[in-house]
Amino acid sequence: MKIRKGDKVLIIAGKNRNQVGTVELVLTKKNKAVVSGLNMVKKHLKRSAKNPQGGIIDQAMPLAISNLMIIDPSNDKPSRIGYEVKGTKKIRVSKLSNRDLSIVGGITARLPKRSIPFGIKQEQNV
Repeated sequence: MKIRKGDKVLIIAGKNRNQVGTVELVLTKKNKAVVSGLNMVKKHLKRSAKNPQGGIIDQAMPLAISNLMIIDPSNDKPSRIGYEVKGTKKIRVSKLSNRDLSIVGGITARLPKRSIPFGIKQEQNV
C-alpha cells in the first residue's frame, strides 16, 4: 500500500474532488483510506445507554485509494509514488522530485528489515 497514515493527499475523483486532507486510517484489506474532514456523512443514532440523547452525527467514510494522490512535501504538488531500494531497505520516493517519503507528517515508516538485499535470491539447502 503506497499511502500511509499521516500522508497529505489530494482527492482526484468523487464529490470531494480537488480537496486536500490528511490520512487518518488506512484499510489495507479494502484498499480504502479515511481522510480527515472529507467524505463526511450524517449518521442517525438511536437512544442508548451510551448515547441517551440520540441524534445525528457527522462521520468520515473511507475513500478508495485509487481516488487519492499524495502531495509532495517539498513543493506541495500532487505526485505519484515509487519505490527505491537502498541496501536492505525499500523506501517510498516521490516521482515528481525523487524525494524520500519515508518520514512524512512526523510518522516514520515502519518497514520490515531484510537480512538479504533485494534482487539477490537466497540459496535453498537440499
